[in-house]
Amino acid sequence: MDVADVLADLVAEQRDLDDIVSPLTPEQWQLPTPSPGWNVADQIGHLTYFDGNAALAIVDPDGFTDRMNVLLGAGTTGESADDITLGPYRAMAPDELLAAWRTNRESLASAAASLANDSRVAWYGPSMGSKSFLTARLMEAWAHGQDIVDALSMNGGSINGGGVTREPTDRLRHISQLGFITRGWTYINRGLDIPSTPVRVELTSPSGDTWSFGADDADESIVGPALDFCLVTTQRRHVDDTSLVVTGASARDWMEKAQLFAGPPSDGPQKR
Repeated sequence: MDVADVLADLVAEQRDLDDIVSPLTPEQWQLPTPSPGWNVADQIGHLTYFDGNAALAIVDPDGFTDRMNVLLGAGTTGESADDITLGPYRAMAPDELLAAWRTNRESLASAAASLANDSRVAWYGPSMGSKSFLTARLMEAWAHGQDIVDALSMNGGSINGGGVTREPTDRLRHISQLGFITRGWTYINRGLDIPSTPVRVELTSPSGDTWSFGADDADESIVGPALDFCLVTTQRRHVDDTSLVVTGASARDWMEKAQLFAGPPSDGPQKR
């Protein structure tokens, strides 16, 4: 897939989330989400901060490094990471925050249009290939969007008088692939050895196609909806709360530990 295709899918994912949050009432922006201490506004504030930094990383790598060092130094200056990433956005009214997110999204899309397939972008930790970089932004938009949808659903919310729904799309292929290739990261991040047992993943896409990852002759497997695999690897659902069929001890262990995103090791939600 060309980097331009990944960018188009990222923009579409962001637009779909915009359609969900733009009609919300001020009270709904304050609803708590599954992320401890974060409300709906904080989820958008998080995306606003990192979409802006992603744009900066493309157009001004040195400026990004300076900003990254400020965040990595959080705690030594009396400021927390949330103070740095969310502080300015917590002072905004919902319409101001939404406008800020749209501005940073546009900046990111404009900057990313200059990327070639073999471009690399500075980021937190090692630099990333352009397609992986934009895939990570798409994953963030989708996963934090899931937190918002869950918050609205748990609180009996509605949008313009209708129920809160978000239909899955085949853009989940990006997240599914990311979830598969980060199996090793899940263990490295926890200081554990990477399991040697191969696991085959066979997922049914929202459109009904089959997406397969891994060796055809693997004895262990994970089979089921792509949506469920994405929910588990982004730590939005426990594997037992999905329709995934997990065969084998190594496959089960992976699904209980799965973490496709960067950052310190974390555990997903408990079984409902």
